[in-house]
Amino acid sequence: MTADNGPPPGKGDAVIPLHDESVTVGKQRVERSRVRVTTRVSEREATVREALEHEEATVTRVPIDREIDAHPGIRQEGDVTVIPLVEEVLVVERRLMLREELHIRKTRRTVEIEQPVTLRSEEAVVERVTAAPSSAHSPSRTLSEE
Repeated sequence: MTADNGPPPGKGDAVIPLHDESVTVGKQRVERSRVRVTTRVSEREATVREALEHEEATVTRVPIDREIDAHPGIRQEGDVTVIPLVEEVLVVERRLMLREELHIRKTRRTVEIEQPVTLRSEEAVVERVTAAPSSAHSPSRTLSEE
């Protein structure tokens, strides 16, 4: 085949040989440096201060001895809870007699306490360690542990 005229005269098709090129891509690990991570635990003494509440109940018996028509319910009078105690008394007829009441007074006090405790905290130390050059085909580690 010539560049000016096309295929040679008298022949049908011209065969042009072609070449095929290919590329192969590969990867390899290269160690550039190492990193060492260590942790340290430090302890320190601290005093914890906290307010604790303590509640006490005082029971006072209050005699009443009064006749009533119906059973009274539990009631609250300020900071005192009143619980009526009723007794049936047999007379010619049955009557309710309020014998006594329980008066319960609650008192609350706050106590400051101090108690030593041990508090721990942890910190990480990161060091970069430069590595010696290694061969190109050997696998490498990027993180070393101690």
